[in-house]
Amino acid sequence: MNSGKPNILITEPIPAKVIDHLRDFANVTVGEKGYFQSEENLINEIQPYDALLCMLSVPVTEAVMKAGSNLKIVANFAVGYDNIDVETAGSLGIRVANTPDVLTEACGDYAMGLLLALSRKLKEAEQYLRDGNFKGWEPLGFLGMELRDRNLGIIGMGRIGQAFAHRARAFGMNILYHNRSKLDPDSEKALDATYIEDSGELAEKSDVVSLNCPLTDNTRHLVDSDFLNRMPDHALLINISRGAVIDEEALAEALHNKVIAGAALDVFEKEPEVHPKLLIAPNTLLLPHIASATHRTRQDIGMLAADAIISVLNGKDDREIPNLITP
Repeated sequence: MNSGKPNILITEPIPAKVIDHLRDFANVTVGEKGYFQSEENLINEIQPYDALLCMLSVPVTEAVMKAGSNLKIVANFAVGYDNIDVETAGSLGIRVANTPDVLTEACGDYAMGLLLALSRKLKEAEQYLRDGNFKGWEPLGFLGMELRDRNLGIIGMGRIGQAFAHRARAFGMNILYHNRSKLDPDSEKALDATYIEDSGELAEKSDVVSLNCPLTDNTRHLVDSDFLNRMPDHALLINISRGAVIDEEALAEALHNKVIAGAALDVFEKEPEVHPKLLIAPNTLLLPHIASATHRTRQDIGMLAADAIISVLNGKDDREIPNLITP
């Protein structure tokens, strides 16, 4: 490594434009996919680096940061940051950055796509055709849920939740939401959204429940057997937030026993592992964490993380770096 430049570790390949942007400023090492999901590997190799650009799957623990004696910033290639021990980072003077805003529209589109695919049984219908079973139009074939006048209950009405709500409104859905606090009156009016203080009540009143909340102590396994039993039996569940918001064992049982009608999941509690009962559950759409997977969004995510790294290493005032996380 060139001692005249700072050293940056990117834990796995990301868009080339982002890597080139950082290489104009620093010595950059790009790890192999999956290698730095091991805490031990990260501890063993982190010491020379001034900055870490990592994925949600990388465990940036107290031990990792103490081993990284030169670390000045950890930037997550994501909005979430539950993989980072933020309190320890703060105590060690290490900045933490995430990437808000830039993936909002892609995730809003994706949530709407999941709902359309799930409600109209697109996966099952395509497989039926591919298996050679399509012999002509069937009046009772693959009947699904029409969205107009249905209630969409959103848990977590942040940027992505609101983006999904705007799209669902265009399909004629009624918007209910549960959040840590009510939206301001103008935002609520723009969505014609109704605040539900109790998440269980929202479950009872919703034809579709969408999870768009961060993972916290309060939201871990928020969707458990009690929550699922309160949902109507025709209801659908969508999750593009964090896998651990759902008790996956309880959801698998609910799907197999037809307590609810279906689920579309982009995230899982023990990624990349998927609960085996979910893999064989009926009317279940399972996808490999691709909500933000557009060329533009993934590049924008990387550039926002990269710019935070460059700003911190250049000594820029924290108040001028909007995507830093405060412990």
